[in-house]
Amino acid sequence: MSSNHDDRHDDAGGAATDPVRRRFLKTAGALAGGAVAAAPFAASGRSPEDFGVAPRHLHEPGKGSMMFMEDHAHDHDRHILPGAPDDVDYRVFDMTFDLIEHELLPGVKFPAFAFNEQVPGPVFRVQENDWIEVNVTNNTEEMHTIHWHGVDLIYTMDGVPMMSHDPVHPGETFTYRFQARPHGTRFYHCHWGTPLHMMSALHGAFIIDSPNDPIREQFPYERDYVLVLESFDLEFTREHINEVLEGMGQVNKLMRDGRLSAATHGFFKRYEDFVKAIEEGWRPPYTRGNAPGGTITPNFFAINGKSYPSTVGEHGHLRIRQGEYIRIRLINGGISDHHMHLHGHQFWKVAEDGNPLPYPIKLNTVPVTPGKTVDIIVYGDNPGFWDFHDHKEIHSRNNGIYPGGMITMLEYEDMGDPPYVPSTTINQ
Repeated sequence: MSSNHDDRHDDAGGAATDPVRRRFLKTAGALAGGAVAAAPFAASGRSPEDFGVAPRHLHEPGKGSMMFMEDHAHDHDRHILPGAPDDVDYRVFDMTFDLIEHELLPGVKFPAFAFNEQVPGPVFRVQENDWIEVNVTNNTEEMHTIHWHGVDLIYTMDGVPMMSHDPVHPGETFTYRFQARPHGTRFYHCHWGTPLHMMSALHGAFIIDSPNDPIREQFPYERDYVLVLESFDLEFTREHINEVLEGMGQVNKLMRDGRLSAATHGFFKRYEDFVKAIEEGWRPPYTRGNAPGGTITPNFFAINGKSYPSTVGEHGHLRIRQGEYIRIRLINGGISDHHMHLHGHQFWKVAEDGNPLPYPIKLNTVPVTPGKTVDIIVYGDNPGFWDFHDHKEIHSRNNGIYPGGMITMLEYEDMGDPPYVPSTTINQ
C-alpha cells in the first residue's frame, strides 16, 4: 500500500437420557424463560409506549439492511452507502479480507484472517482531512467489516455490523468513504466476531499525519516507528476458524438457495421480535449445549506479526543515533494488557488514543491496554543495545518458554566498536 499523498489508486485477505444433558437443558430453559420475564410488554402484547418506555430507536429498525429482505441473497457487486460526498477527490485504496497461514516465528504457524494476506494489515499513511476511499473485497467464506478505530467519520462507515451497515458477505466488495480526521495514531480492525477476527488477526495501523503536529514541533524526530502489539491463542483460533467456516458454509448455501432467514443469523429488527422468537421455540446460541465458547488464553505474543526472536529485524527492531529523537507509535491490536518498558532511557509519553497530550509525561514503562494507542518519544543519549519489552513477563514467552513473545531491541547505529554485541537465545 502506497503512502504517497497524491490522489491515485493504491494497492493496499442418545443424549436425551444423559442426566448431565438433562440438567443442562433445564438450565437453558431457565435462561430462555428469564429473557421472556424481562420483557412484560412483549408477553402481554402491549407496546413499550403503554408502559411509559421510549422506543429503542426513533426510526424504523432495520432500514436499509438486506438482512431483513425476504429470501435475501448476497451478490458480488460493489456496495456504496450514501452519506459521503461524490464531488471530492478521493485517495483510493484496495483491500481484501483473506484466510492465510501465518508464521509467527520459525516452527509456529497458524490459520489467520488477514488484511491483504499480511499480519498485521498494511499501514495506512494519509494526511489529515484527506478524503479516503477503501474498496474491500471479501475473499473468505466468513463475513467481516472494517472499523476505523478513533476516526471521526460518517456513521454508516463505522464498520459495526447491523448498527452501521450490513457485514461484508463472501465475494462482496464494500466501499468505505470518509475524511481522515483527527490527526494522530489510529488503527483499524474487523468488528464482526471481534474476539476471533480482531485477535486473529484483522487489525492494522491507520496514521493520520498533519503539518501542524505539535509533537513534531516540540520533539523534532527524524524517524517514526509503528509497533502493533498482538496476542494470539493459537488453539482457540484453529478451532474456531474451522467452526465458523463450517457454519458459514451452511449459511452461504442457504443464501444461494434463497432459503436464508434473518433468524438464521440471529438478526432481529426489534428486541420484541427476539423475545417472541424465543417464546415460539427458537433457541439462541448461548443456551445451546454445543455453543462455541471457552476461555481465550493467549499463548503467543507478537510485535508486528512476529514473536521474539523474529521481532529483532525488520518487523520490530528500532534504530537510533546519538542526539536523535525518534517517535514510536504503540497500537494494541489484541485482547491483552501490555506494559512496554525501555531499558537505559527515560522517554516521553506524548499522545494517547492518537490525541497529543497537553504536557508530555516522562516514563520508562507505559501501559497499553486493549483498544489504546500510545505515542512515545525517545532521545538518543545512551549508546548501546537496549531491551524493549512487555514487562508483564508472561507476555515475553513463546508458549510458556522464556524469552519470547513481545521483546525487541533499540540499537544505536553510531556506536563504533561496541565491547559486547547481542546474540540470540530462545530458552532460559
